[in-house]
Amino acid sequence: MSKNEEGLRYPSIDDLLETIDSKYKLAYTSAIRAKIIKEKEDYMIEAKCSKPVGIALEEIAARKITISFEKK
Repeated sequence: MSKNEEGLRYPSIDDLLETIDSKYKLAYTSAIRAKIIKEKEDYMIEAKCSKPVGIALEEIAARKITISFEKK
C-alpha cells in the first residue's frame, strides 16, 4: 500500500462531487461508510489513506459506494 502524500487534497472534492452531487450527501455517505470500515475493517479497494474517512472517500471516488436519496 502506498502512502497518501497529498494530504487533504486526495481524493479531490471535484472528483468526489462527480460521484455524489452534494457536499452534504457526500459527508453523510462517507461518515456512514467510515463507521462500517472502522467496525469491520473491510475495504473495497487498496487505499492510500489510513483513516476510515479517507478510505471511505477513496471508495466513493472509485465508484465502489453508491447511495440513493429519496426526494420529498
